[in-house]
Amino acid sequence: MNLSKLSLSTRIFISMTVLVMLASILIATVTIYQYKEESEEYHKDRLQRKEERIKVAIDNVLRSTTYPVTKDNIVLIFRESYRNDQEGRIYQIAEEHSLPINIYSLEGKPLLKSDPTFVKNEKGLDQKLLDTLDVIVDKRFLIKTERDGEEFLSSYAYITDNKAKPLAILNIPYIENDDFIQRELYEFLKRLGQVYLFMLMIAIALAYLLSRYITRSLKTISDTIDQTRLDKNNKRIEIGETSEEISSLVTAYNSMIDELEESAALLARNEREAAWREMAKQVAHEIKNPLTPMRLTVQSFHRKFDPTDPNITQKVQEYSNTLIQQIDTMSSIASAFSTFAQMPAQKNETLDVVKIVRMALDIFNEVYIVSPEEKEGIIAKLDRTQLIRVVTNLVKNAIQAIPKDRDPKIVVDVFTENQEVIITVADNGIGISEENSKKIFEPKFTTKSSGMGLGLGMVKNIVETYNGNITFTSREGKGTVFKVKFPREFQESTTQNNHN
Repeated sequence: MNLSKLSLSTRIFISMTVLVMLASILIATVTIYQYKEESEEYHKDRLQRKEERIKVAIDNVLRSTTYPVTKDNIVLIFRESYRNDQEGRIYQIAEEHSLPINIYSLEGKPLLKSDPTFVKNEKGLDQKLLDTLDVIVDKRFLIKTERDGEEFLSSYAYITDNKAKPLAILNIPYIENDDFIQRELYEFLKRLGQVYLFMLMIAIALAYLLSRYITRSLKTISDTIDQTRLDKNNKRIEIGETSEEISSLVTAYNSMIDELEESAALLARNEREAAWREMAKQVAHEIKNPLTPMRLTVQSFHRKFDPTDPNITQKVQEYSNTLIQQIDTMSSIASAFSTFAQMPAQKNETLDVVKIVRMALDIFNEVYIVSPEEKEGIIAKLDRTQLIRVVTNLVKNAIQAIPKDRDPKIVVDVFTENQEVIITVADNGIGISEENSKKIFEPKFTTKSSGMGLGLGMVKNIVETYNGNITFTSREGKGTVFKVKFPREFQESTTQNNHN
């Protein structure tokens, strides 16, 4: 689980709950450790007390014996009956103090055992233990001993005569009975667990309430920030008494809202001005588009006019049709601008695409422009005026891309592919650099010294309005091919949605 992705209230809740649980586990661990320490100290003290009483009993035996008190008589002394009892003195002492007693010679050999079954097959005391007793001759020596996989304490000390001369080695094994302590520990842990379970439930409730209280103000701030928009009046945050940090955050947000409203008003005004400027540029550009072919048509008519030409009437009619068509285009642009509608308004007509493309190319008198061949069946629903604008813009850009020191050639073609109408315009101009290829369709981008760079951007908008697309391939210094795709069938509702 990634804690960094959790909410602040959840993290506070989890942290406080885990903290209480860890505290409970730590206290339980310390308690168990303390009980074990106290248990060991208790057993050591108890063994010492029993050992002291056993030594007193052994001294009494040595003072009351009828045998000479020597190390050679130790076995006889402690096997001697006391007051006509059948058992020897060592068995009486062991029974009285409820502990097994072993006596070894000074060389570590076993002499007497109150319980022969307690330690079986014993060969004697280890030499290292004997050396240790020699060093601490007047003290006791405790070691941990093991029997049948169970560890227990064993005390070793010298048995001495009244002149403190060692006679033998006394060994007292002490089997620790921890049942009582274990029961106490279990009861204590049980009560502690119940208390901490109750405390954990209280801690969880407090953690939940505290986390909600801490994050409530932050949640209010977060919700308000989520609703903050540039295009509407934003509410200030009003929170009652809260911490200094939250209060500073609220004050900073309210100040930001005041500045945001001022900035939004200024931005809206600037956007409106920019929109009007952009609209004016587009209108100027769109009006210049039909003016260029009109100028070329008039110049061509003036240059080729011959009153004696038998076809003069037909030519005048063609020139008139061309001029009227471009004037209609300018009129539609002006109408669209005056009503703030799309420039120009779309009118889906069933068109012969090849015929319209050839008509659009008629306004260009350049002989190096190759028109598409007459083809039948390339019919699509498009706007006549916008289709002409697409073609004339692409051809005009192609003409301007060819350097003056090169024999120009522009090839325009129309064909179908996968229920799409394809229009290509290929030139042998200077091509498009890789750097400029990413910006070629951006409004106002141009590499020419004149013009506003709106032509290709406008062409792209028209094509995409019809759910089509425009692409190009270019070789720098060799030429460029623009490829426009239009679907044959175009849904009016789709167009409307795109405009909205």
